[in-house]
Amino acid sequence: MEKNEFKSLFPTGGKNDAFAQYFIGQSYLKMLTTERLSIGNVTFEPGCRNNWHIHHKGGQILLCTDGRGYYQEWGKPVQKLHPGDVVNIPPEVKHWHGAAPDSWFTHLAVEVPAPGASNEWLEPVSEEEYAQL
Repeated sequence: MEKNEFKSLFPTGGKNDAFAQYFIGQSYLKMLTTERLSIGNVTFEPGCRNNWHIHHKGGQILLCTDGRGYYQEWGKPVQKLHPGDVVNIPPEVKHWHGAAPDSWFTHLAVEVPAPGASNEWLEPVSEEEYAQL
């Protein structure tokens, strides 16, 4: 399925070039708001996922809207994600998220505001790790 055939609840946006170095595969980003609260609509092509990362101070909330995906915290089993799922990621938790190998996946990424909040990008999710899902 091509991007123009995939219908997301919110606008898909353009290629996520600003963060491409932290993703395996192609993702798309449409910022829905940056006023008071940062909410981005992130779309992953099949097999696309972001690197392991940590949100310092504020954490993140994922609101799954389309397709099928995965979420995993370091040292824990992977969670399958579907539309309507909500993932509340506490600060300081190493994790990754992305699409299933055979499905597009979209979530709203809500950055929880906090003084001094930052994001630390880490190593990619290896092909071996991902293939075991």
